[in-house]
Amino acid sequence: MEITAVDLPILLETDTSVKLAGVDVDGQLRGKLVSKKKFLSIAESGFGFCSVIFGWDMHDATYFRELKVSNKENGYRDIIAVPDLNSFRRIPWEDNIPFFLVSFFDPDTREPVSACPRGLLNTQLKKLGAQGYGAMAGAEYEFFQFRTPSSNGPQSAAAYLQQNPPHSLPSLTEGMFGYSLTRPVHNKEYYYDIFKACQAFECDIEGWHTESGPGVYEAALEFGELKQMADRASLFKYVVKSVAVKHGITPCFMAKPKQGLPGNSGHIHVSLVDENGKNLLHRGEKDPNPPYPDVADLSDLGRHFLAGILEGLPDVMPMVAPTINSYKRLVENFWAPVTVSWGLEHRAASVRLIAPPTSKPGATRFEVRVPGADANPYYVMAAILALGWRGVEKKLDFPCPPLGKGEDVGGSSDQGLRLAKSLREANDRFTRKESIAREVFGDEFVDHYGGTRDHELRLWDEAVTDWEMKRYIETV
Repeated sequence: MEITAVDLPILLETDTSVKLAGVDVDGQLRGKLVSKKKFLSIAESGFGFCSVIFGWDMHDATYFRELKVSNKENGYRDIIAVPDLNSFRRIPWEDNIPFFLVSFFDPDTREPVSACPRGLLNTQLKKLGAQGYGAMAGAEYEFFQFRTPSSNGPQSAAAYLQQNPPHSLPSLTEGMFGYSLTRPVHNKEYYYDIFKACQAFECDIEGWHTESGPGVYEAALEFGELKQMADRASLFKYVVKSVAVKHGITPCFMAKPKQGLPGNSGHIHVSLVDENGKNLLHRGEKDPNPPYPDVADLSDLGRHFLAGILEGLPDVMPMVAPTINSYKRLVENFWAPVTVSWGLEHRAASVRLIAPPTSKPGATRFEVRVPGADANPYYVMAAILALGWRGVEKKLDFPCPPLGKGEDVGGSSDQGLRLAKSLREANDRFTRKESIAREVFGDEFVDHYGGTRDHELRLWDEAVTDWEMKRYIETV
């Protein structure tokens, strides 16, 4: 049921305050607590919110290079934050206080702020909506979990690591034990708290289990409409981090927290539907003469959509692999995609096609396996939709043949382009003049987001790592 401003007085009848939050470029929630009176007065028109959340990094350091959305010249001016009333839910671990997500708009044009993750995604969804189409999605997140040793009770892992080496931070559990029924028993209160809190906060978990790695869990979020899935994927991290605090646990969504172990993926499943909910990727009748056997059951629309993702993927890598650390996960021999690659039920390719005979026709979909758990889900889903729809509009053909199940990604039979090996390589391609990212998202977004990644690169260039000290302290 749609929620309107008329419904709010009754919906919030017993409340005195409301929590609001928007999303920045790094996928972090930025928000505040407001009085109910304040909220009711701005529920439709929105309110001023400092644009600096698009002018600084994840640790609140302003960007080295002034960027258009928020800078000294414009005084880090306010932008307009408009609550999405249909994002309403209550926060169970904070006495059921009401919560709403906001989207950000330019105060002059009233258009979505180019860098606003929710706005960027909505723009792509409108392209599909104009044709009477919609999108469905699912999200899967893996993450490590650590305990912070302290004689004075739990402290943040970040504070602990200021004075201690990372390897001294103990994992929640030890050893490699995927799909274990006994490992969660070691921390069963935490394990079940997460599941129940997600359910109460309307970002339901469909599957919840240990993954291979010390203290690693994986959550598959309940499949649903793509716009809501992006919200729920973002809010899932909020639930986990909030609930973990009382247990003295630090969840870690870095793409590659530990050398020599698999990384944390953030796989996204996507399908297209018509206004009646019918899956548009399934062909209906098997193609007797498909270009490849893998796509015999995939519709022409689906083939073009997949081709669009594959052709554009190298140009949007900073959106799906946004940090220095992201590229430590995307390496050979760790079940991670490293090339423009695809295949029917191929679990190491960049895009895994899931279709009959291994799925129901209505479950035909693409699993995009390049994103890590560190990626902003709004940007990832916006990229998938933008590239896929470009493929449909241009009727693109596959840039490379599919990989067979026994063929290795990056092996001799893999004809796909090698994806970027570093954030610098990825961002150079993303921001170049002829980038497909500029074509589908526009210059303003690419210049802004590319500038934020340049900031990350400069910080990395100036960092002196533990590895360097250990390797060179005595030998040079």
